[in-house]
Amino acid sequence: MRTKSRPARWLLATASVAVVAATVALAPLAAADPATHAATQDIADRYRASNQAPGVGVTVRNGATMWTVASGSRDVGSVSPIDADTKAHIGSLTKTFTAAIVLQLVAEGKVQLDTSVETYLPGVVDGNGYDGSKISVRQLLNHTSGIADYMTAQGGFNPLNQLGPHSLAEVASWGLAQPPLFAPGKGCQYSDTNFIIAGMIIEKITGNTYAQEVSSRITTPLGLTNTYLPTPGDRSMPAGSERGYVAQWFLGAYFWADISEIAEPSVGGSGGGLVSTGADQTKFLQALLAGQVVPQAQLAEMLTVGSIVDAASGDYLGLGIVKFQLPCGETAWGHYGLWPGYTSLVAATASGRSTFITLNVTSTAGLSGGSGSGNGGNGAVIDRREVMNTALCDRG
Repeated sequence: MRTKSRPARWLLATASVAVVAATVALAPLAAADPATHAATQDIADRYRASNQAPGVGVTVRNGATMWTVASGSRDVGSVSPIDADTKAHIGSLTKTFTAAIVLQLVAEGKVQLDTSVETYLPGVVDGNGYDGSKISVRQLLNHTSGIADYMTAQGGFNPLNQLGPHSLAEVASWGLAQPPLFAPGKGCQYSDTNFIIAGMIIEKITGNTYAQEVSSRITTPLGLTNTYLPTPGDRSMPAGSERGYVAQWFLGAYFWADISEIAEPSVGGSGGGLVSTGADQTKFLQALLAGQVVPQAQLAEMLTVGSIVDAASGDYLGLGIVKFQLPCGETAWGHYGLWPGYTSLVAATASGRSTFITLNVTSTAGLSGGSGSGNGGNGAVIDRREVMNTALCDRG
């Protein structure tokens, strides 16, 4: 799903669930090693408090070692912290997996980055101002295609209200029904539709489902045993998973509605459908940057950012990956994630440090994006970018 802040109306429209009330006083803090990683513990506590969330988890790998910091709980009413093995919807972190598979196909000579979408999917991107013969695979992966984002459809259309399951082609059609954002290559604006179409290319070239390709090419070889694409139509989360909520302030208290199992997973698909953990996400990104997922030539392409920043975020985008400059001087690479009730971010440096951050609430008054956002008058909001900066620069 979309990486950055967006109004939460689409969440409320789906939240026909029991609502859990809680006072503004937050649950007791839980910490993995506050003495050693005090800076990360402090930012995690403030991140949770400023977003009025039940819980936050931060998993950090430094080479072969891993540590976690947590604040609050993975579900309302418990004292169980979010840890490295807690499963959660990761939203658009899925896009980095999708880009990696496409780049594997490039390395195999089955796809070319600068060949048109029309070549691989004849007639799919056609009409309504679109011409697939003028949009390249590269432009899908770095969001310079101009294809509209199905997640921001106008006119009250809410894809999260759609009964499933859905095919990738059907989901792509929701975006293609909207006019182009700009001519191909003439701008850069994040669009979930790009990665749904990339998933369609993967399925067309391989003859397998996207889920099969994720498993055979990435999760199985790397031993990512807790990363998977839910079966279309199955909205359930495993026992012990992080629960996702939408929160609203009312009569001096926050009310949390559990929306963990509201959204149809096939709405996310190759653009945002994966479930994963901090342990798996940090391992994947370390392996990716080490050249263990795609060959070095294709990794260089992946990490080549465009000259135009994303219009929505102000970030420089590579192929399914975002470039971050850390305050301690290093460059990090990763992605933002958003799914109803879940906010996340994963990033890693070339020196072998990686972090995964997850928050289990979405405020109705604004989401915590890369540039920060309000949350119902709670003061300055700590955002996930700040947590990432601290965690990756925390030498303990």
